[in-house]
Amino acid sequence: MTIQVFGHKSPDTDTTGSAIVWAWYLNEIKGTPAKAVLLGEPNTEAAFMLKRWDLPKPAIIEDVADDAPVVIVDTNNPAELPANINNADIQAIIDHHKLVGGLETKGPIDITIRPLACAATILIDLMGEDAAKMPDAIKGAALTCILSDTLEFRSPTTTDHDKAVAEQLAADLGLKITDYASEMFAAKSDVSAFSDAELIRMDSKEYEVDGTKFRVSVLETTAPEIPLNRKDSLMETYATVKSEDGVDEVLLFVVDILKEEATLLVPNDLVKTVAEKSFGATVAGDTVVLPGIMSRKKQIIPNLKV
Repeated sequence: MTIQVFGHKSPDTDTTGSAIVWAWYLNEIKGTPAKAVLLGEPNTEAAFMLKRWDLPKPAIIEDVADDAPVVIVDTNNPAELPANINNADIQAIIDHHKLVGGLETKGPIDITIRPLACAATILIDLMGEDAAKMPDAIKGAALTCILSDTLEFRSPTTTDHDKAVAEQLAADLGLKITDYASEMFAAKSDVSAFSDAELIRMDSKEYEVDGTKFRVSVLETTAPEIPLNRKDSLMETYATVKSEDGVDEVLLFVVDILKEEATLLVPNDLVKTVAEKSFGATVAGDTVVLPGIMSRKKQIIPNLKV
């Protein structure tokens, strides 16, 4: 059977690109039939990556069948995976997030979780010398993943190794990283076609703190005024998202890539308390600027308090 390779729901650039990269490796190097699939529509930056490197958009699936062989990339959190994931045949997990727990496998599997900024960096490491065989489109996908997850090396999650791998990929492709990253971030910032609910869910993860379930959403942009001009309607849409997604509260951080800061929308006293306890912020209105906050994984999630 063909192995399905996928990452988390609300697929971002790393989840989309890493699934494509690893499916290529399994097919072309390991001789194992595999295909990349997605658990939702890719975000605007991931869509840019597909178009820029002439890569077909992977099929979108709702769930996985019993005993279906799968490889999971860029997550190990059951809440971000298909409902039937524990009945599938998970063959490998390749990730760069903290170990969550809750997944069950049908036997011993390969698990690789490394403290790097990007799953694609790990994939290239696992390929070893075979990484040199990647065609330009696959190299382009991997480069896009790394620049996305590191915010062009601005994110505190960035390691020297992520940067070195990205620089080598860019050299192979004859690209100037600054110019290419600007193209990527412009695509990511164009969110005019998305509804408020789509924006809230576009790059989000569910996380529980002391019994309170949050949807923690991040919008990384070089044009923060675009989503912030919609803050009133975005906060009104929180009620719909909370009801439909079964969470207690939404936390939406608009990350200004160039200024290296985040603006948190503050619709109520609960979010105000979160801002004050988690980030030492002083909240005077319905938004608060958090200087230096760039990474959900390293700076937001670990610090959340209610």
